[in-house]
Amino acid sequence: MPTGLRCADRSFASHACVGGYLCAQKPRKTAGADVYAGQTIDQIIAGRYGQETLLPSLEISVEDPGSGSSNCGEGYSCVYTNTIAWAAPDTPLPMELNPQVVFERMFGSGSTAEQRGLRRERNQSILDSVNDKIKGVRNTVGAPDRARLDAFTDNVREIERRLQIAASATTAAPENFAVPPGIPQSFDQHIKVMFDLLTLGFQADITRVGTMLFARDLTGRVYPESQSPTLGFHGGSHHGEDPNLINELSKINQYHVKMLAYFVDKLANTNDGNGSLLDHSLLMYGSNMGNPNQHAHYDVPHILIGGNKGRLEGGRHLTFPTKQVPTGNLLLSILDQFDIHRDSFGDSTGRLPGLV
Repeated sequence: MPTGLRCADRSFASHACVGGYLCAQKPRKTAGADVYAGQTIDQIIAGRYGQETLLPSLEISVEDPGSGSSNCGEGYSCVYTNTIAWAAPDTPLPMELNPQVVFERMFGSGSTAEQRGLRRERNQSILDSVNDKIKGVRNTVGAPDRARLDAFTDNVREIERRLQIAASATTAAPENFAVPPGIPQSFDQHIKVMFDLLTLGFQADITRVGTMLFARDLTGRVYPESQSPTLGFHGGSHHGEDPNLINELSKINQYHVKMLAYFVDKLANTNDGNGSLLDHSLLMYGSNMGNPNQHAHYDVPHILIGGNKGRLEGGRHLTFPTKQVPTGNLLLSILDQFDIHRDSFGDSTGRLPGLV
């Protein structure tokens, strides 16, 4: 468990710092469409290990983006608080809220395995037809339009690649796993079914990389299943250093960690070769804020869980000098864990001792 890290920029007191959570870069200040942060480590890892799977990565959330307002405070776009995954510095990835949609992306749509198989076959023929038409008109348009067509064709090829993998895959949804009917009203049920789906994705090698957004920075959600069932999360985070409010907020944080423990337990009890999924995985759990009352992005704790095929030593608490060590050092060290070696990442100044 590394503690004492700082997110993005020590002077950056804003909720939008979550946009730099997995890329260690300060997001561009804009409420418009010209958002800019950085490619996140989940997408870098997916680029290396996800190209042979149906879904190179899976981005999921249990937090509704809300009204769709373009400004989420201090002049920053809500995009920065609605996702933690970026395919490129200017390409935020949407996070899927509906478990039924996640299930259909993994196993196909339809209430039975036969219906899902037929739907995939139909989609395959449609995409082939579109691709043939694109090839037929490419030489009749100018360079700008060819560039647009090429970008579209690349997207079609990516879909075709996934469908070809799906068509040859022998993995089907387990008979005892019911198709989710939609978004559960209970947070407790919602997050657990999302973790169940992510576990299935890892188990069936449908995906090898996943990100989960527990809560948006500005959420007013309450958690009835926690020991503080009426406290709104964002409001409670501005506790004014009141010990009673801090204690109530800690109960919500403890509840969130219990949900993480649910996922860890699922992975630990799922066989995977000569061990469990947890033995062969690396999970990172954390936040972009250390003291939310002051929007302070230092003294931020992170938890690393899993054996990563023997590469990660657990049972340790690593502490670092306050405000001096950026989260980029942690992310750079995590990339090393996956044999992706770079000189730097985001605002990194080096690697974390003990993780390399």
